[in-house]
Amino acid sequence: MRIAVLGVGLIGGSIGLAARARADAEVCGYDADAAVRARALELGAIDTQAADVAAAVAGADVVFAATPVGALGETVRLALQSAGGDCVVTDVGSTKRALADATADERFVGGHPLAGAETAGVEHAREDLFDGATWYLTPAKGSTAGVLYERLHRLLSRFGARPEAIDAETHDRLMAGVSHLPHVLANLLVAETAALLGEESQRLPAVGPSFRDATRVAGANTAIWTDIYMSNRDALITAIDGLAAGLQEVRGWLAAGDAGAVSAWNERSRAERESLLGAGLVAGAGARAIELRASVPNRPGVIAEIALALGGAGVNILDMVLSPSQDNRQGVVALWIAGDEHSGRARELIAALGFAVVQA
Repeated sequence: MRIAVLGVGLIGGSIGLAARARADAEVCGYDADAAVRARALELGAIDTQAADVAAAVAGADVVFAATPVGALGETVRLALQSAGGDCVVTDVGSTKRALADATADERFVGGHPLAGAETAGVEHAREDLFDGATWYLTPAKGSTAGVLYERLHRLLSRFGARPEAIDAETHDRLMAGVSHLPHVLANLLVAETAALLGEESQRLPAVGPSFRDATRVAGANTAIWTDIYMSNRDALITAIDGLAAGLQEVRGWLAAGDAGAVSAWNERSRAERESLLGAGLVAGAGARAIELRASVPNRPGVIAEIALALGGAGVNILDMVLSPSQDNRQGVVALWIAGDEHSGRARELIAALGFAVVQA
């Protein structure tokens, strides 16, 4: 397998290392900074380097666009322009709004690994960066490129990641709430506290860990985060409006001296936090993988339809294989799901789509 990585920083470099070590792939890397390309080659993150996108993509089976969000749209456009008809092109961006135009091309499957580090640059790339990490995939609704989706899914699984399908709009709303809004809050908390201390002393007196933990991401890489804020601004504005309304509600309880409302709110938050964090775990981490086989017609969008239905219900597909019939009119999709609970839910969802499904 030949893989192209466009942008060889922390994520791109880690993709290269994982692809070479775990998928026995040949990796060609491109970065706008020639020094970064040379460093990636020196560190073994890539096998060869290319001077431009077209040269990197030539002959590739899979292309990863790993440039900053602000450059992703153009990078993906150039990749699709140069990629072959049987090449799958994906990205690693934390927002999908900027890539809406690319979804018209069946070779494109949006992606976003929930992995990273406090450090940046290919020097900090790691082969194991994606171990156990959710890797969101956003296939276009109605996409016919089932074989390309399967290829990408299996490759990411070999990286150690857990690919999970989600539609692009839901992805951006989710990221606005769980990633982008917390960065906004961290910045505001730092500014508010600095204003409270005044100009005479900017040093924070001894306090508990709450402020430190809540502001850990304040002032994150400005170039990267400005792009993220702007590219997902619609979903982020909605999240900010929701938070502002919540703050006003809490303010009202405090102004009225309503201790009961404040106490109930705090208890709800405790329960909701436990539920939210627990929902992000694979059901039964040590559970056996159960194989399901679904008989499907060979029609546009059938693979994306199944993947999105399961992803929307929080059911993770550990692996999948497509087996077309001899006349190519139909086929069988084999899916491996972790644990009895999730596999049972998957059977219900697939059956509800009108497909016959059995446990192997």
